Amino acid sequence: MNGSILPRDGRAAALLAAVLTATGLCGGDILARGFPFGSRTRAVNDLGNQYVPFHAHLWDLLHGRADGGLFVNWQSGYGSSFLPDLGTYLSSPFAPLVALFPRDEIDLAVYVITLLKAACAAAAMAWLLPRLRPGGPWWAAGLLGTSYALCGWTLSYASYNPMWLDGLLALPLLCLVGEWAREERHRVAGVLIVALAWIANFYTAYMATLGAGLVLLLRLWLGGTPRRTAAAAAGRAALTTALGVGLAAPLVVTVYIGTRHAYPGRTTTFEPVGGEDLLARLLPTTYSYSSPGLYVGVTVLVLVLALPFHRAVPVRERAGWTALVVAVALSLQWTPTHLAWHAFTTPNGSPYRQAFVLCGLMVFAAWHALAYGPPGRRALGAGGVLFAVIAAVASRSGLEAPSYALPVLLLAAAGSLGGLGLLALLARERNAEPADGIAGGGTRNGTGTATGTATGIGAGLGRGRRRTVLAGLAVVLLTGTQLGEAAATDAVATRLRLDQMDDYAPWGTRQEQQAEAIDKADGWPRYRTEPGREQTVANDPLTVGGQGAQYYSSLTADVLSRTLAAVGGGSTSLGRSLQSLDNPVTDAVFSVGARVHNPPDQHQRWNPRDRGPVTVSRQQVPPLVTVRPDTGAASGFGASPYRNQELLLGSRVYTVPRLTVRTGAEGPAAVTARCRAGDEAFLWAPHFSGTARLTGTSAGKGAGTSAGKGAGTSAGKGAGTSAGTSTDKDTGTRAVAFRSDTTGSRIAAMQPLGTVPDSGRLEIALSPDHAGTTVPDGAVGCLDTARLRGAVDRLTDTGATEVTVSGATVHAELPAGSTGTAVLAAPRIAGWRCAAGDGAERPARTYHGLVAVPLGGSATTLTCTFHTPGLKLGSAIGGVALAASVALAVLAAVRRRRTPGASALPTAAAPSRERVTHAR
Repeated sequence: MNGSILPRDGRAAALLAAVLTATGLCGGDILARGFPFGSRTRAVNDLGNQYVPFHAHLWDLLHGRADGGLFVNWQSGYGSSFLPDLGTYLSSPFAPLVALFPRDEIDLAVYVITLLKAACAAAAMAWLLPRLRPGGPWWAAGLLGTSYALCGWTLSYASYNPMWLDGLLALPLLCLVGEWAREERHRVAGVLIVALAWIANFYTAYMATLGAGLVLLLRLWLGGTPRRTAAAAAGRAALTTALGVGLAAPLVVTVYIGTRHAYPGRTTTFEPVGGEDLLARLLPTTYSYSSPGLYVGVTVLVLVLALPFHRAVPVRERAGWTALVVAVALSLQWTPTHLAWHAFTTPNGSPYRQAFVLCGLMVFAAWHALAYGPPGRRALGAGGVLFAVIAAVASRSGLEAPSYALPVLLLAAAGSLGGLGLLALLARERNAEPADGIAGGGTRNGTGTATGTATGIGAGLGRGRRRTVLAGLAVVLLTGTQLGEAAATDAVATRLRLDQMDDYAPWGTRQEQQAEAIDKADGWPRYRTEPGREQTVANDPLTVGGQGAQYYSSLTADVLSRTLAAVGGGSTSLGRSLQSLDNPVTDAVFSVGARVHNPPDQHQRWNPRDRGPVTVSRQQVPPLVTVRPDTGAASGFGASPYRNQELLLGSRVYTVPRLTVRTGAEGPAAVTARCRAGDEAFLWAPHFSGTARLTGTSAGKGAGTSAGKGAGTSAGKGAGTSAGTSTDKDTGTRAVAFRSDTTGSRIAAMQPLGTVPDSGRLEIALSPDHAGTTVPDGAVGCLDTARLRGAVDRLTDTGATEVTVSGATVHAELPAGSTGTAVLAAPRIAGWRCAAGDGAERPARTYHGLVAVPLGGSATTLTCTFHTPGLKLGSAIGGVALAASVALAVLAAVRRRRTPGASALPTAAAPSRERVTHAR
């Protein structure tokens, strides 16, 4: 047990950890019958809505098929800043691997990347452990690396938040950088590792950096390092971290500035979970979205609990590692330290995102309990008793658990204690061997010498075979236990997530039909093609193409959310997940010349069973750049979305009649109003949930001038999937679905209802699906389509004669003598700078939330370029960090030349060859 791990053994440990981790994750998915091994989708929550679509967009970028580039994403939100999204979701070194897969296998690509990240994290941990303390067997390092990578945090959260897995990999790498700083080695390599970790995912890298810092401080204290030497080592580590973060600044600062311009999310207050729930999450097959995933395997847990009683481990190390684990566990539950772990902002969603650091610390402690020799009977017994106490307290937890949770726990406990007991038995036998190496009691005189020696050799060989068998059995028990309990825990998490969260089907026939229809209709940048109101995921444009309003990101711009909300748009996720608005006026404003109409997504069980065809409607729209009269300072939006649409259009096209609302037991039951016959009726009810139907008339024109077939609204459990429409066979009218909730997380979009009958009387029947929904004043708008056509013609006649888009730059040719204000049909997010004619480039103005540039009458061209906010500052910081890193490398090279005979310090102290006597 005490032999030092050789380099080849270190590689074997890393390889073993990687293989076992991938096996455990795949095994869990096989048990759960999840993708790609079964019918259950793994695209839950933001994995389906954000991460897979963003990886699909990255695939398009790498293959030269995307609309936009690194700075502007023209496909989402009518033009959004892309570099902050790239830094948040796609900056991992693993992300470009999607380019190696077919486009229609994007779900598989993300799954494989998830496996690779977890496997690499396991390998890095297995490689690090013997460098913290040599002495344990290589296969034990591999098993503990697997325990770390298959921890509850990975299985519960990170498996469907793949960018977090970069933090899982970062923790052991940053701890290695700390070791290098302590030993004055590899300074430049340390800077590069820190930079890579922060570029890959700065959010979890921040947490990993805090964890690695705590490990370094403990290591300095455990080593008895003099204060001045310890301070110098800590200073080197701080400098390395600062330079590494500085190199990552072009991306980190960009993301930080992007969050400041984002639409504000939910403000939450941290509430720690109860002690029973906290302890329950240490055990296999437990799951909860709002509690920390602390499971690291029963073997690791027993070793951690046995460490304080393991007399072969120096008292200082026992106390230090135990205290650090306990202190970090407590820090998860105290609000000030909780905020410190999360950069002083309570996250929306799971509040224990730092739990992987504690899992890593428990693995470090478990390794120290093995590296000095396996715990003896007393230490192992004490650890087993504490484990039983934890299991007993955890049994009172209210967390949901499967029926087989107890059998899995008992089998895992038996396998772990049995395997560790066998290792302890082998260690005792090895320590009990005669020191002179003559086993079997041979004599040294006469013929007895030969006979005794032969007998001793035979006995020694027999014991050797026995120890080999026992060691092999211990390895099999511990490995089988680890894989079995991890796979069961993964399967439980997979199934419970599907029960509690939104889920989405992987790429299939629906997406293929959408993509094909969009490809045929696409005319960018002459006009935009909307992927459709009946969305499949919240980022449909990134998945299937087109240039729409749909956009879901943590960085959704505030101006975009407010502008679309003002004109009647719908949203989920508290305004950060924006939906398509099926409306001919907004289509004219944003130059949407083609719109795809999909049947409701049949994967969502609440949608009507409609397997109709995918169709495309077209309409004449103004160009991307139009010219508006100079009307002075643009006033803000008002309360009516119909009037706000007219502000953006520049023409009056709606009648907003007075309403009579009749209420029933569950809320509003009917709305009546009068409009001009032949107009198109729209209903705006952002806080209504249910269906609306235009009664007393035939729906011959269906959904209005732009809606065609298949208009619907977004629904689901909160992630922006769409609900469909249904047609009454008796009246022929459409029942249009509205989806909202009382929390304000989901806002229903304005919907077309049909044509105003010849009588001019509108009767709208409402069927609320829950109490508390409302219909506001001014909810009905009647669109005069003739006036709209006139407005579109005027904007087309005075608009740009040609528009070209190249990456982040829009160039427009304008009619001679154009005066007033040129308006680019894109949200005026921070970063747009424009020049009219030969004029100087200046920050763009705003025209009711759109990009605007004053014209003087002589300019015949307009050029607008997007400059990502924060990139210039971040690049300056990165340049300084790069210069300092180069200087550091030069100084290190000069120092090596001056001391040619100096040798590098070893990565770890040489292991002691003394026998370890365990307490009995």
